[in-house]
Amino acid sequence: MAGSSENNRNWEVQSEDAKRLLAEDKYDDCLSCRVTGSAAFIGLGVYSYYTGMSNLRKQETAGMLHATKYKMGSRQLGIATISATLVGMGIYRALN
Repeated sequence: MAGSSENNRNWEVQSEDAKRLLAEDKYDDCLSCRVTGSAAFIGLGVYSYYTGMSNLRKQETAGMLHATKYKMGSRQLGIATISATLVGMGIYRALN
């Protein structure tokens, strides 16, 4: 039984030790990973805005002929919101 109590003491972790171990284990990205990730998000946001607005302009007359509750303003707002979210994610990725 003496061996089991000694074994239990080995597994006890003090709070100071746990805090120190967690501080040492902090994850940090490399610069190239941040640049690549942020460029991908920003590029995707710009691309989605450009192509989305381009497609809306091409289909504007056809879209207005059909009875739908989504008019041009709400469609443009949706595209702008998605694009702004992607660009914001890219900026967040670059800074954090």
